[in-house]
Amino acid sequence: MSVRTPSYRLHKPTGQAVVTLGGRDYYLGKPGSPESRAEYDRLIAEWLGNGRGLAKVSDQMISEVMVVYLRFVDSYYIKSGRPTSEAGLIRLALRVLRDLYGHTIARAFVPLALKAVRQAYIDSGVCRREVKRRTGQVVRFFEWAVENEIVPSSVHHGLKAVPGLRKGRTEVRESKPVRAVSEAFVDAVRPHVSRQVWPMIELQRLTGMRPGEVTAIRTLDLDTSGRVWVYTPGEHSRLYYRLSSAAGPAT
Repeated sequence: MSVRTPSYRLHKPTGQAVVTLGGRDYYLGKPGSPESRAEYDRLIAEWLGNGRGLAKVSDQMISEVMVVYLRFVDSYYIKSGRPTSEAGLIRLALRVLRDLYGHTIARAFVPLALKAVRQAYIDSGVCRREVKRRTGQVVRFFEWAVENEIVPSSVHHGLKAVPGLRKGRTEVRESKPVRAVSEAFVDAVRPHVSRQVWPMIELQRLTGMRPGEVTAIRTLDLDTSGRVWVYTPGEHSRLYYRLSSAAGPAT
């Protein structure tokens, strides 16, 4: 007797399309969307190809996937043998996801759940740009999970459908503009820094260079032949790219 092919149907509690294979529900994304249909076809083809059974099923909880992801983060965002600040920012963003949905099966994470995480960021009082950045970290976490075949691609696709918070169209507060520090505060540090550091500070004050751009200046990039020294940042320099972006495309 032949076994009937499992049907594509709506899972009302989550609002997603779903198919049940081997007693397990596989969430496919938005009902009726081409992506959810494609995911259904892929699962059915794999199910048939494995003798009406799937060779691999991942029921890992979000907290379990997160442990592996953070190991990747610590190995990827590293400089001079130490994790960069980006690793810490990712952990900060994922903390809310872990607290709210750590025991949720990773493949069952839906757009409404992402909105709940985003609302938690909003309720914490951070500005719109920071809410956007942290929400993006959560989406990238699931993108990594798709890349490593922990969750189906429909999960990441569904999360990308959540629109960002647009300036002027939300009640989330905007960040305050960054303003120049008072000259008096700059002058006040002079007695407390070395004779090498003070000229660097003055150079920043006169040019608007960032600390990393000042410390990256190389002798070979300086033309000291005239009364006025000319600094031409090499193409390796962040300042070079910043100035190039500000100048726009060559005409």
